[in-house]
Amino acid sequence: MAAPILRFFSWVLLPLGLRKAHSGAQGLLAAQKARGLFKDFFPETGTKIELPELFDRGTASFPQTIYCGFDPTADSLHVGHLLALLGLFHLQRAGHNVIALVGGATARLGDPSGRTKEREALETERVRANARALRLGLEALAANHQQLFTDGRSWGSFTVLDNSAWYQKQHLVDFLAAVGGHFRMGTLLSRQSVQLRLKSPEGMSLAEFFYQVLQAYDFYYLFQRYGCRVQLGGSDQLGNIMSGYEFINKLTGEDVFGITVPLITSTTGAKLGKSAGNAVWLNRDKTSPFELYQFFVRQPDDSVER
Repeated sequence: MAAPILRFFSWVLLPLGLRKAHSGAQGLLAAQKARGLFKDFFPETGTKIELPELFDRGTASFPQTIYCGFDPTADSLHVGHLLALLGLFHLQRAGHNVIALVGGATARLGDPSGRTKEREALETERVRANARALRLGLEALAANHQQLFTDGRSWGSFTVLDNSAWYQKQHLVDFLAAVGGHFRMGTLLSRQSVQLRLKSPEGMSLAEFFYQVLQAYDFYYLFQRYGCRVQLGGSDQLGNIMSGYEFINKLTGEDVFGITVPLITSTTGAKLGKSAGNAVWLNRDKTSPFELYQFFVRQPDDSVER
């Protein structure tokens, strides 16, 4: 039963010298998709520059900046975040700059993606405390990654930001006037995450519906300030990534891209996380290293191979 999991860990911990072939443009994306770390690329075709070209060390576009968001709905990261973190680390080791974006503002709305009902509202101070804890957790993981995997090559940077830094300066009416006109209701309503919630008994609140607009604006802000052209996220984030692509393309005429990673689910297919009540934390004060190890060892073989 443990064999597939041990193969997984042997690959993650494999000396980096044996993985240098995957640092090229096509090699990096193709290898990680073949391994199952990357699931989908958006858009795959029809752009002025193809996604693999952005990662080519021989072009003027190298290095790229990639971001992934982490909403502070709890005071720790958990196993559900693990594949996104591994994706960021692989990209960083390939020489690209990565941004871990803590959603200190968006967490107050709640992401409806992959959910059957609205998140429990968190008080402002609780969100702030969680955001501080998540920042510390991300910085600790980045430092450990740097310490354990340094191989003499030139790495990209790892930056932690909080989107409350730009939203707290925004006035609602000004923001809606400047941003709202670039989104079409029909397109926003067509997203799968929205359709599922609208058909549910509970329906969907305006706050949740507006979440994809803020995530799109995050992408635009990072594109403008940091030259970020790629967003990484779970496969349930594809609709939000598409909203960001459309918003940026409409305002600037430039192409941006999305990379999704598979969701880590329980044996019943439920998404792992705090809200689902099945979180396995990436924090030794909440889940011990032994418990984390046992979580993977106890996984059925068929679920690991999936």
